[in-house]
Amino acid sequence: QVQLVESGGGLVQPGGSLRLSCAASRTIFGINAMAWYRQVPGKERELVATITTRDGTNYADSVKGRFTISRDDAKNTVYLQMNSLKPEDTAVYYCNAYYLGFDYWGQGTQVTVSS
Repeated sequence: QVQLVESGGGLVQPGGSLRLSCAASRTIFGINAMAWYRQVPGKERELVATITTRDGTNYADSVKGRFTISRDDAKNTVYLQMNSLKPEDTAVYYCNAYYLGFDYWGQGTQVTVSS
């Protein structure tokens, strides 16, 4: 099993930045892919960014050029650097790990972009 704990959310003005962290309960070295998703009430959970063990990354079109996903295997942590934030980025952000055929999720962290 993998427990995931997100942190770093909060309230930020449009154009601002936040860095989300996802701390895993075990080494993430063997976890092939980790990802960040987001969800707003009444909508499906949306894939934001993924990163693989070989540092391959993918991003949703809506965040390309603004968000950066990274991983620090020594700290068992995945990060999401979010710059140039927009009100439409407001959501609960969830960390995901796909490991040995199972999906693992954190509890989520709220990001609110508002003036």
